[in-house]
Amino acid sequence: MLAGPSRTVKRARKFRREMSVPDVVLWTRLRLRPGGFKFRRQHPAGSYILDFFCNEAKLAIEVDGASHDMGDRPARDAMRDQWLDREGVDTLRIAAGDVLGDADAVVEVIVAACLQHGNPLHHASHGPPPRSGEETE
Repeated sequence: MLAGPSRTVKRARKFRREMSVPDVVLWTRLRLRPGGFKFRRQHPAGSYILDFFCNEAKLAIEVDGASHDMGDRPARDAMRDQWLDREGVDTLRIAAGDVLGDADAVVEVIVAACLQHGNPLHHASHGPPPRSGEETE
């Protein structure tokens, strides 16, 4: 699992206490483990803090507000996405307005992305993985 240095972990803990409204709205749904996937919020990854992270699917979910289109943010976001890609993690960027407009539809998109990136032969909601040599349904 991705991790970060202690200073990044401390910042992540602070960010968990100060989540934005779209992050809170999305977290109320993701914490219920939709599709059987476990999500972490404000997860430290290297020097970065991911809004949400699904380790099973190796998927980072970033909720982008208007500030992500300003100044050097697009370039910084691109660098972050490249670093995550090198670590084997895909990034799904979702507009904050979409979360506020229809959070349930956003969760469906996230679960579909997790299914696409996760192990298609095993899913946590299906119980333990098959033993070596056993067939899956």
